[in-house]
Amino acid sequence: MGLINGVFNLLFLVLAAVIFGMSIYAFAHAARVQPNAFLSAGKLKKPIWLLITGLAALFSGAGAYSYLLAFLTVGTQQFIGIGLGLFSIAAVIAATIYIVDVKPAVKGMGGRGGNQGPYGPW
Repeated sequence: MGLINGVFNLLFLVLAAVIFGMSIYAFAHAARVQPNAFLSAGKLKKPIWLLITGLAALFSGAGAYSYLLAFLTVGTQQFIGIGLGLFSIAAVIAATIYIVDVKPAVKGMGGRGGNQGPYGPW
């Protein structure tokens, strides 16, 4: 039974780390996009998306850290549980909405470089 508990605990630890990575990626992308791109795409303003994705990164990071501490303490002795609280679930929803909906809408609407040609960067 210890092996099964260890596998599930490790699986949920990896899941918590992936949620944290998604939230960091969404926040970093929102920080790099120019504010006009959000408005021209018809999305919420940049400060609001920075707040949403920043809180998602904060809560998912705290959840992943607490799950890591629990995993290091308990290990394979017992099943820790899913370990995703309400805030971690809200974080994964916010990061997914940004990555799936907002990121494609603002792509190419004022990103970083000025070296864009008609067929892409040069």
